[in-house]
Amino acid sequence: MKDMKVLVVGSGGREYAVARALKKSPLVSEVYCAPGNSGLGQIGVKQLDIAEDDFKGLKDFAIKEEINWTFVGPEDALVAGIVDYFHAFDLKIFGPNARAAQLEGSKDYALRFMEKYGVPHPRYDTFQDAESAIQALPEFGLPVVLKEDGLAGGKGVVIAEDQETAENTLREMFDKGQKQVVLEEFLTGPEYSVFAVMQGGEYRLLPLAQDHKRAYDDDKGPNTGGMGSYSPVPQLSQAEYDEIVDQLVKPTAAGLEKGGYDYHGVLYLGLMMTEKGPKMIEYNVRLGDPETEVVLPRLASDLAELVDANVNDREMPEVKETDDAVLGVILAAEGYPKSPLKGQKLGAFLAEAGIAVDYANVKADEAGDLFGNGGRILMVRATAKDLAAAQEHVYSYLKKLDIPQTFYRHDIGFRATGKKYLD
Repeated sequence: MKDMKVLVVGSGGREYAVARALKKSPLVSEVYCAPGNSGLGQIGVKQLDIAEDDFKGLKDFAIKEEINWTFVGPEDALVAGIVDYFHAFDLKIFGPNARAAQLEGSKDYALRFMEKYGVPHPRYDTFQDAESAIQALPEFGLPVVLKEDGLAGGKGVVIAEDQETAENTLREMFDKGQKQVVLEEFLTGPEYSVFAVMQGGEYRLLPLAQDHKRAYDDDKGPNTGGMGSYSPVPQLSQAEYDEIVDQLVKPTAAGLEKGGYDYHGVLYLGLMMTEKGPKMIEYNVRLGDPETEVVLPRLASDLAELVDANVNDREMPEVKETDDAVLGVILAAEGYPKSPLKGQKLGAFLAEAGIAVDYANVKADEAGDLFGNGGRILMVRATAKDLAAAQEHVYSYLKKLDIPQTFYRHDIGFRATGKKYLD
């Protein structure tokens, strides 16, 4: 049965988690990852020296090795049209085409889509220059949300608490080359991540997760790509979840169908539960990072089977989830997200039941020792019967690590457990 060869495009913790899940499948004989990271050898995945934007190199490899399908991790490749490129050579690939990827590639495009298809969203306006955006600030009040229109690696959003910050940020965004900036009303409420595997207007929902975007404890500091995550999310009631599906997921799926997007791949719905019900904050056209690392271990069904059905336009199997709880904490390089240090020697991680390490920004030296390579270096995650037990296990494990020039948050999961492990 193990006869599928699959290729994962990307290099981070998300791709590590995807490769790990695919490697476990009884349907898959070989998993390759391009360009991958130096930690992949530990889970038996072959790392390829092909950049994620080298579409020709990836395509040539897929043809030569008779790859069954390619799974695309990062948004940049999707927005740049890797799916359309592969389709031109009749290659199977999991991810949306370039038109559909605009839902992440442009904040303005996504908001116009929401408006058109009746998906609740914040009040917004889009501007092509700093001065007209500054003149519109009084209409939004403070705090105000400022978003770079294009891709920004999860770091293009600023919540300005005062006029001076708002004005300076807007000027900086345009100075560094943004063509458009979106102003949004500031909403309050807990944020959640919903992942739907889309196939035209059909979808399958993956387990729910919650991410922690701010760099430091107590949600302080700058926004990052995410400092930790957990699943399930017990503080969200079934009634609220049903409301999210009815008001956000269903009209989004219907809009993709009506608009002829032919969407195949994951759609991430980043939403906020406000006093007035759920509001869509953003779409991402791929799995989230670090949510993937806690969502995939909770699948009781086979990820490879789901993807294979998706890319071959067969009916997708139902997604089943375990009763386990998974909580993961990112170990980041000192200076992240602004100017992360590199070169931290990671050493060997003690094997411990219930604990796993997902490598992201790591590099091996000639002896095979792993070093931090900037940004978010790795995730330590625990699987347990409930989130409180998973949280306690992760933090007791992290305490034993001694890796200089790194840091992590001590409160991942606090909204679910009410506990923080502050030193």
